[in-house]
Amino acid sequence: MPTFDAPRPPGATGALVLADGTVLWGKGVGAAGSNVGEVVFTTGMTGYQETLTDPSFAGQVITFTFPHVGNVGTNAEDLETTNPAARGVILRADITEPANWRSAKHLDSWLKANNIVGLCGIDTRALTRRIREKGAPNGVIVNAPDGNFDLPALWGKASDWPGLEGMDLARDVTCAQTYSWDETEWSLRGGYGKQDKPRFHVVAIDFGAKRNILRCLAETGCKVTVLPADATAEQVLALAPDGVFLSNGPGDPAATGTYAVPMIQGVIASGKPLFGICLGHQMLSLALGAKTFKMDTGHRGANHPVKDLETGKVEITSQNHGFVVDEKSLPAGIKVTHRSLFDGSVEGIAVEGKPVFSVQYHPEASPGPQDAHYLFERFVGLMEKRG
Repeated sequence: MPTFDAPRPPGATGALVLADGTVLWGKGVGAAGSNVGEVVFTTGMTGYQETLTDPSFAGQVITFTFPHVGNVGTNAEDLETTNPAARGVILRADITEPANWRSAKHLDSWLKANNIVGLCGIDTRALTRRIREKGAPNGVIVNAPDGNFDLPALWGKASDWPGLEGMDLARDVTCAQTYSWDETEWSLRGGYGKQDKPRFHVVAIDFGAKRNILRCLAETGCKVTVLPADATAEQVLALAPDGVFLSNGPGDPAATGTYAVPMIQGVIASGKPLFGICLGHQMLSLALGAKTFKMDTGHRGANHPVKDLETGKVEITSQNHGFVVDEKSLPAGIKVTHRSLFDGSVEGIAVEGKPVFSVQYHPEASPGPQDAHYLFERFVGLMEKRG
């Protein structure tokens, strides 16, 4: 056990205790208490509320590399899910006072209301370098307004936590029952719209779906029916969809695949157009016979360059994933369509001769790059061609 002999800075009300015994002191914000998770970083300069409510961050403590967070406040429109699943948030500076006409609540108040533990005053640049060099560590984030810290107990909690590998977190963030979605993309004058003249019916499997993905599907002319992560192929096909969508989500795809892979294989056999994003891309790859593995640091942020190998176009993409498809395990008949220009990893696949494709990144990102919105049109085009 570490000795924890280093003195605590005066006035410290928050800390990050890592599994190796490192303690980073700061100021607690948001909800009081502690939480354990995998400590990661994201490079997005905007969209902190969308990031904090992205279900893909379940099980993780998010470090923002951008130093000033809170300037646009929070509101009820910029949510990606009703119940945020992130384990905590780490910031460089104190939360900025909101200065935006859309702000309805201060970020600190919003964190408290959503029971998210926060920590500021941390050297996020040093923490980011540590994560990049040594991988994403397990850690406990603490907000203790009374200044009382039981460091040995906190360290034990961090060191005992098993980590995300082998965890099925999709069950924690999926919907409890089937529901319909018709909300379309946001506009400055009208807010969110409604799809009242759909051309196609899409069944979306919710492994932790972001709302803006569903909006993009509705925007392109789809009636969307959302099913829980454990839906069977029979349940999906009984709804007579024109296409099936596999959503993003958290956790280890191999763990979620124990029940999702048979469903995906059944949908592929039906001949229905199939489109997957992020975890959905990984789940599709597993269903086709490939394997996935955990990355050291993962890809998280809104500035990741990806090359479309078919057109040669380079897209600036938004990403959030800690697992990746093992390219060497892809079977014959599966082609790589997109590749990361950061590390060469697989960012998209397609099944030759079938209306089945997926991407690792997030084409729906908002705020963020919209270079990849064409993928929703591609999905609609496959449904048009088949119908």
